[in-house]
Amino acid sequence: MTFTNQSHANVTAGLQYQSFQEILILNIASTVPCCVFLFINGTMLYTLRSKAVFCDTSRYILLYNLLLGDTLLLVQSQLLYLLSTLRVTMTYAACAAALMATSLFNGISPLTLVVMSLERYVAVCHSLKHATIITIRNTALAIVGIWALSSLNILTRVLLLLKFGFVDVAFLYTKDFCGRENIFLNPESNLYATGYMWFLFVLTTVAIVFSYIGVTIAARSASSTDKASARKARRTLLLHLVQLGLGLLATIHNPILYSISTSLGRVMILRMQVLLYLCVIILPRCLSALIYGLRDQTIRPVLVRHLRCHCRP
Repeated sequence: MTFTNQSHANVTAGLQYQSFQEILILNIASTVPCCVFLFINGTMLYTLRSKAVFCDTSRYILLYNLLLGDTLLLVQSQLLYLLSTLRVTMTYAACAAALMATSLFNGISPLTLVVMSLERYVAVCHSLKHATIITIRNTALAIVGIWALSSLNILTRVLLLLKFGFVDVAFLYTKDFCGRENIFLNPESNLYATGYMWFLFVLTTVAIVFSYIGVTIAARSASSTDKASARKARRTLLLHLVQLGLGLLATIHNPILYSISTSLGRVMILRMQVLLYLCVIILPRCLSALIYGLRDQTIRPVLVRHLRCHCRP
């Protein structure tokens, strides 16, 4: 979890006055939904590797990568949240590594949505070339490129840290719990993080809108069968846009928490922190499995069967 300086100070002060029982209740309130969503995501990941049709189809492979990034981010966010509420301090090096991992996983979802949108565009607008362009090999290269670009972002942020003497304090313990404001103190790091976030947002939005317009134009001159396929592709692209919007909800967490920290009491701030965390951090990362899994006619029966088997005593 990351907070602004003012909200971070208020939350820290609130934790000092909080009883063990209330901390336990707040942790349970966030951990139980997180475990439920992790179970659903884990079942979806298992489903996507359970049949050959899922392993040999590009869009399912990309969906697996999308869910994997969301699931890893969900686990990482929950661990940092629990450490913050329990007031566990870390060395600056460990905190930086945890935050870098969060940034790495956070970049996987929008980049994967770019590739998924272009795949639907090729499937409808260049259907005759789809089998030769969207191959398993090219899909694997695209996934490698996604992780490489996200890793390059992390490398850049590490270099910015080292530029401002981070090595001198790397093995000292943070004064408070692990947060971005404790690590990225130089303005260049904050400026780069904001710029990269907007780069991902603009790139993903352009890819989705371009694909949607291309599919819409292709549908006007298509046959009745192709029109049905194009209509389904347009709905999928709209879902990609919704997924992008849900992913961007995390960016409003800090401003909202900062605004309420100036007017509410310490205990109410912590309760609002849990509510915001559930709504803008956890919930968007679990909706991919539900949105794509229950909508797809091939995935849905297999997913439902696996969920029933896992829930049965």
